[in-house]
Amino acid sequence: MPRPAPRELEVIGSRYVTPHMLRVTLGGDNLADFPEDQDSAYIKLVFPQADGERPLMRTYTIRHQRPRQLDVDFMIHDTEGPASTWAQKAQPGDRILVGGPGARKLINPDADWFLLAGDMTALPAISVNLETMPADARGYAVLEVLDEADIQPLEHPENIELHWVINPEPDPQGAVIVDRIQQLEWLDGEPSVWAACEFSGMRNLRRYFKQEKEVGRRNLYVSSYWKIGVSEDQHKLAKRQDAETEGA
Repeated sequence: MPRPAPRELEVIGSRYVTPHMLRVTLGGDNLADFPEDQDSAYIKLVFPQADGERPLMRTYTIRHQRPRQLDVDFMIHDTEGPASTWAQKAQPGDRILVGGPGARKLINPDADWFLLAGDMTALPAISVNLETMPADARGYAVLEVLDEADIQPLEHPENIELHWVINPEPDPQGAVIVDRIQQLEWLDGEPSVWAACEFSGMRNLRRYFKQEKEVGRRNLYVSSYWKIGVSEDQHKLAKRQDAETEGA
């Protein structure tokens, strides 16, 4: 089945959730036929370029969905890209093409305990995962943010411990999150793991969960949402090459 064409949405408003997280609300009549229950699904934002160049597409997570409205959280940092630049300048009434939604990526609920991990790019998806988990779920969420001021209140089961890791600079070695996870007590029973972060961190987490902890494929989702120093198109190529190598 062909993908639906991108739909034009209108900026309803925006606000800073934390100093480095800006929430933009998109809406309009073009969401009338948008599927329901798409919190944590991904969408593609389309940014036109000058001189007839191919538009840029950037992938983002739906943080909240309401009737004819979507909230999208943008990580704001010193190195500005087309998406974060647009988000900071967006005013009510501005319009943007949005493709999707793509598939939701939720943690497998069939486990004895749970571990979620990610940086600020994954925080919207992790937040939705925490909100949808059963009330008696137990385990951990390890969350890397740029500054202590970026710690935000999250709805979560009482027995899911939140561990915030402050890291103001990207880590080329991808060690920050996995180092913190290795300090946690590995609980008894079968775990279900959901993790997303920068490319190098993803590879470290995948290696740790698959090789050291032997988490089965059914209960393991590990993805990279970005790669230091490269565009989204270059990151997609790196992910494809990594997947081919990993599958070999």
